[in-house]
Amino acid sequence: MNPFSYTRAEAVDTAVSEIKTGEAAKFIAGGTNLLDLMKENVMRPQHLVDITHLPLTTIEETESGGLMLGALVTNADTAYNELIDKRYPLLAKAILAGASPQLRNMATDGGNLMQRTRCYYFYDTATPCNKREPGSGCSAINGFNRIHAILGTSEHCIATHPSDMCVALAALEAIVHVTSERGSRTIPFADFHRLPGDTPHLDNTLEPDELITAIELPAKGFTEHNNYLKIRDRTSYAFALVSVAAAFDLEEGVIQNARLALGGVAHKPWRSSEAEALLNGNSPTEETFRKAAEAVVRDAKGFGSNTFKIEMAKRAIVRALTQATESGQK
Repeated sequence: MNPFSYTRAEAVDTAVSEIKTGEAAKFIAGGTNLLDLMKENVMRPQHLVDITHLPLTTIEETESGGLMLGALVTNADTAYNELIDKRYPLLAKAILAGASPQLRNMATDGGNLMQRTRCYYFYDTATPCNKREPGSGCSAINGFNRIHAILGTSEHCIATHPSDMCVALAALEAIVHVTSERGSRTIPFADFHRLPGDTPHLDNTLEPDELITAIELPAKGFTEHNNYLKIRDRTSYAFALVSVAAAFDLEEGVIQNARLALGGVAHKPWRSSEAEALLNGNSPTEETFRKAAEAVVRDAKGFGSNTFKIEMAKRAIVRALTQATESGQK
């Protein structure tokens, strides 16, 4: 690990003033991802700004009927919060499917959004990686790519985003609140993470000097028909090969307001407006679900070791939607 300097911020304005544009400084809270990357020499910040003492640790109701999650609320406290469990069960399920209890106790909600890929080659500094060193090449495309993306890929990167929480937040259409010395702004969750394109080293649309202060959940939480399905190599402490967040309303046996988001298949949580449109206005049948699943993977591309994910994703979507239908009938 390279040497670095360290300061602890006691206020938001102090924290953002400590960060300078570029890679020299990074915010640190739970450190469950950043410290690993520093130990592996993948990231080499020269200065860390500790934000754990900032007043961003509450979950509060909003005037619009939703909830505001402080960026420093832990994943565990979010998943077990009474309001989350009652009004946003999809989010609670997704969080509890991720990592281990020990990590959920440390990891923060804001930090969860900032997770970097778990691509083998990204972590291996002896191999070329465009995310780590732009222009050096992507070792995964012609390498061992079993865990890699099948949607939204580019010739420069086929890495996936690892978060479970973010898949649920994408389905719920959350809003990310950020601030810097220039002021505050909000980012719709769909616009927060990036596809790799020709800039795979940029994971999201956050500016280097911006701090996530909160995640806003809209009023609609899909309390009846929802499901988070995660398919992985082992049940305990493994990242998703394919995950599906499914939620919708049922009105007189007809699907309304369908939400479908996938994890483990792209550089960001993946939503398909075409698939959601195929669900809306139709009965919750296997045929309807299969049509939606086919729409999601229509443009999917495998790279050898991960081609199995295409069929896996289709089956997972049908299963997740079926279980979401059944969840409201118990």
